[in-house]
This record gives sequence, C-alpha cells and structure tokens, in this order.
Amino acid sequence: MSETDDRVTKALVRFDRVMAVVDEKQGPVAAQARAERQRTIKRYGKAGRNAALGLLAISLGAIVVGLVTPIGLFGFLAAVLLAVAIAGLLFVWGVREEPVTAVRTDLPNGEMVQRFGSYLYQSRRALPAPAQEVVDQISGNLGTLKQTLERTNPMDPDAQDARRLMSLHLPGLIDRYAKVPAAYRSETDAEGKTIDQRLVEGLTATRTALGELSERLAKRDVDAFSTQGRFIESKYGQAD
Repeated sequence: MSETDDRVTKALVRFDRVMAVVDEKQGPVAAQARAERQRTIKRYGKAGRNAALGLLAISLGAIVVGLVTPIGLFGFLAAVLLAVAIAGLLFVWGVREEPVTAVRTDLPNGEMVQRFGSYLYQSRRALPAPAQEVVDQISGNLGTLKQTLERTNPMDPDAQDARRLMSLHLPGLIDRYAKVPAAYRSETDAEGKTIDQRLVEGLTATRTALGELSERLAKRDVDAFSTQGRFIESKYGQAD
C-alpha cells in the first residue's frame, strides 16, 4: 500500500508541475509576459529611433561644416566615428532597463498599475508556489483596475488606498519576506503559522482589498451611466 501511495504522490507532484507550466503559458502570467515583451519592443523601437536621429544630426552637422570649410578625409572619418559612437550610446542607454525592485509613489494612476504588474511579474519566481498563485490572481485583475484608476483623481480616497497597496504595502511585504533566511521560513510563530503562510495571508488580503477597491470604482462608472441614461430618458423620451 505504501508503494502505491508513493507512486500516486509522485504522479500528483508531476501533474502539479505540468499544470503550473500550463498556467504560466495560458493564464495571468502569460498575459503579463506578453505585456512585458510589448514594453520591451517599444523600448527598443524608441532607442533605435533616437539612435537614428542622433546619427542624422551628426551627419547633417558634418555636411554643414563641410560646406563652410573643408574638413578633409580625417575630418570626415572623425565625424563618422563620432556619429556612430553617439548613436551607439543612445541605443544602449535607451534599451537598458533597471529591474523593478519597487513601485514609485509619484507615478500617475495608470502607470503605477502597469509598474506594479511588472513588479509582480519579476518577483513571483522568488516566492513559494501558494504565494505565486495569489500573485497570479492579483495580476489577472490588474486590467480592470487600470481602466478604472486611469479615470480617477489620484487624490480620491479609494485611489489613494489602491496606490498605497501597490507602492508601499505589498512591495514592503515581499521585500521583508525576501530578507528572511530560507532556513527560518518554515518555523512557526506564536500563532502556529510559518513565514510562508503569513506571506500568503498578506497577499490574499491585498488581492481582496484591491478587488473591492476596483469594484467600488467601477460601480461609480455604472451609477454615472445609469444616472445619465435616466436623465436623457426623462427629458427627451417620448410618452407612450
């Protein structure tokens, strides 16, 4: 019986691994990965455009100088080398991107949600599997949150709560977890809970809070639409 149980356990572990790969390819992780790739493509495109503009500017400058005074072969070569060097620097500087280790508190609402999604995507692999599941659930709901927050004043109380969760509380939780040595994460505290369990609870609370804030913000749009519709109907609707 123990040998059978062992085979079943191993089969379940393999199944969990397969499903984790499937989730990463089809679920919120895949969506976030696509968003990260799109941002990378845009960054490279912008860097290439700036490099081309720099190359063009130096070339035009060399032509103008050459029209005023002869620069000779060495001057021409120097201008070419300078143009290539500046274009290369602009491109390298443009494509470089620092890892998202925090979410800045001064970002506009929509950009903060986007940055928060990048932070979650880059942080999730360092977390235990149960915590990754909650992170993926949070990531899966960011699209709706971004739509509602983009139309909301940053000083709105609900927007302020969402911003604090994304820029301070959740990154602070993950950062503190990362500082705990791995050997101590399985030890229980006075309430019988491990560091990993506390992490999952904190992430779950964040997911719930962000979900409720997103729902309240969306409900305002629904109510505003209904109010406008009733007003138009009452003012311009034809009587039966």
